[in-house]
Amino acid sequence: MSLPEITHANAAEFLNEDEIVHATAEQIMKDFGMFGVQITYSGHAANAYIELHQQLTQQVDLLMNTRYETLQAVLYQVDINRAEMLKAATSFPQYNHVELMAHQIIFRELKKVLYRRYFR
Repeated sequence: MSLPEITHANAAEFLNEDEIVHATAEQIMKDFGMFGVQITYSGHAANAYIELHQQLTQQVDLLMNTRYETLQAVLYQVDINRAEMLKAATSFPQYNHVELMAHQIIFRELKKVLYRRYFR
């Protein structure tokens, strides 16, 4: 079994298991919680992306305007870098900068969960 390549184009196919969705939400809550930022998840996998994206968009916008150093620390913890943001911007022209950052957070946390599952 080889390590799956996870891209924006095929990420949705990995979100077909509730366990993966829940683990991704938990990872997001954990990483943001380390910095005192609360993210919640209802447990409804079908709406998880929308639910998490809306919250992350609000929290990223708030952090950007009030606690920029904390935002930088969160992005470092999640492992989001400028090159990935620029690359993703071409795939999601409908998102503004904050929405794109929220999407990248979800995408990166999903990758962490999938890699962890692969290597266990």
